[in-house]
Amino acid sequence: MNNDIVLYTEHLTKRFKTVTAVEDLNLSVRRGDIFGFLGPNGSGKSTTIRMVLGLIKPTTGEIRLFNRSLKNNREDLLRKIGALVEKPSFYNYLSARRNLEILATLTHRHPDHLDIDRVLDIVALLNRADDKVKTYSQGMKQRLGVAQALLGNPELIILDEPTAGLDPEGIKEIRHLIIQLAQQGLTVFLSSHILHEVEQMCRTMAIIDKGRLVVQGGVKHLLNSESDIFSVKVDRPEEAADLLKTREWVESAKVLSGTITVKIKEQQIPVMTELLVQSGFHIFAIQPRRSLEDYFLSKLKADYV
Repeated sequence: MNNDIVLYTEHLTKRFKTVTAVEDLNLSVRRGDIFGFLGPNGSGKSTTIRMVLGLIKPTTGEIRLFNRSLKNNREDLLRKIGALVEKPSFYNYLSARRNLEILATLTHRHPDHLDIDRVLDIVALLNRADDKVKTYSQGMKQRLGVAQALLGNPELIILDEPTAGLDPEGIKEIRHLIIQLAQQGLTVFLSSHILHEVEQMCRTMAIIDKGRLVVQGGVKHLLNSESDIFSVKVDRPEEAADLLKTREWVESAKVLSGTITVKIKEQQIPVMTELLVQSGFHIFAIQPRRSLEDYFLSKLKADYV
């Protein structure tokens, strides 16, 4: 296997009695990448992450980290991984520094004060290291959670919804932090529902649904592959979509959040425009659909808002 692959799953499956949470999942994450792991609620993302972290055992399949089997080298491999799973939890009446000392002890490491200062500096909290966590904003707590994941200088960090519950400024801070970590050579595996942020941060991504892989590849490549899909903003979008569906040169027309998503050849755009205008519709915009949100919705074939 390529030594650049830091995380690899093969036919990974997890069943809970009669429920299959993850089925035949094959993922490949390269060193130094920011990898977006996407899917709707209940798609199997959290179950996959817990299997990778050794918190639950797969029913079948294999997980390889740094080209070694997790099953046979669990303790050694997990030392190379940091994780922030869901909302971080801290002792609010203790300082950030003291919280990290306790967390380092719980993970079988002696508290390394130089390492604690290092991670606090990375997340821009070193000047607040001795303040009680109860005085921190939610964004600062989230950055402290990332600092926790960075303890021990891991080669791979797994972040599960790192911007959950943050305001726009907090989201921006976490985004810049993640990009900075990748620029320093760290591999980031990122699960998130905020598709706009994923589009700005991630180089590659995978979308899963109902436990199965839908698509995997480079973000830019996958979005550009949808060049024949356009967003059309008109008045009375439902009526306009019904009209377009009657034309054989329209492959599909679907209303998503008040905008028509049309699959059509680019050379047919003037024909579509003329049809809509002559039929009494007012056209406000026609543009190629390139956003990750649109791509995500098309792949899942559902109207998520």
